[in-house]
Amino acid sequence: MASQSDHIEKDSISKMEDGGASSVGAEGSRFCSATVVNCVQRLIAEAVGTFFIMFIGCGSIVGNMMHSTVTFPGICTAWGLVVTAMVYAVAHISGAHFNPAVTITFTALGKFPLKEAPLYIVSQLVGAIFGSGVLYLLLNPKPEQFYGTIPVGSVIQSFVLEIIISFLLMFVISGAFADTRAIGELGGIAIGATILLSCLTAGPISGASMNPARSIGPAIIMHNYKALWAYIFGPVIGMLAGGFTYKLIKFLDKPSQDVTKNSTFLKNI
Repeated sequence: MASQSDHIEKDSISKMEDGGASSVGAEGSRFCSATVVNCVQRLIAEAVGTFFIMFIGCGSIVGNMMHSTVTFPGICTAWGLVVTAMVYAVAHISGAHFNPAVTITFTALGKFPLKEAPLYIVSQLVGAIFGSGVLYLLLNPKPEQFYGTIPVGSVIQSFVLEIIISFLLMFVISGAFADTRAIGELGGIAIGATILLSCLTAGPISGASMNPARSIGPAIIMHNYKALWAYIFGPVIGMLAGGFTYKLIKFLDKPSQDVTKNSTFLKNI
């Protein structure tokens, strides 16, 4: 039969082991907390969504330049549809920014945490660069088949166009997607349609970027940085203006229940 001292020694050893395990568990939970995991998931969603937007959108441009089968309206449709698809795929995970200018605008409006904004922007840039890079490796386009954005006319003309169409896109995002009173199920379609229309209008002149990552990715991969500043600052300026303009008209005297009584499209069909 074990003595009392043996029992005490065994108890102390088990407590030390339990304490050590709980210490390791606490340390592990610090690095594997739900918050960190959730953040990583959202960053991956942003990178994957941006990757496919670049791969499909820029792929349609290269395909048309190589084989002349896609046509300009087809390119515009490809951009609009792939953005729509990615919005519906990951909006419930990451918010579906896919665009540094969108992230900057939401942050400036206080709708997105400042500490996460740089991480989102890096994820979007990584997705854009990888999408452009994979496309380059698969199709091996020539320098004249550049699938980035360069001005056809003057740089200032494209810069102003980028401000205008980026304003429109952010205005639609704010009204049709980000506003809780909007018909949420149709937000992705509204965003995709806006991109399609903007491409049809500004595409022949500026390339209709509306997204710094969309222009930076191909520029890095194909080493063509012509007028890149216009495609970085133009969308940021335009989207900030569009976001703050929508904020000015967002608050209505009309009661909230009157505004939202038809806000769910699926309940009415």
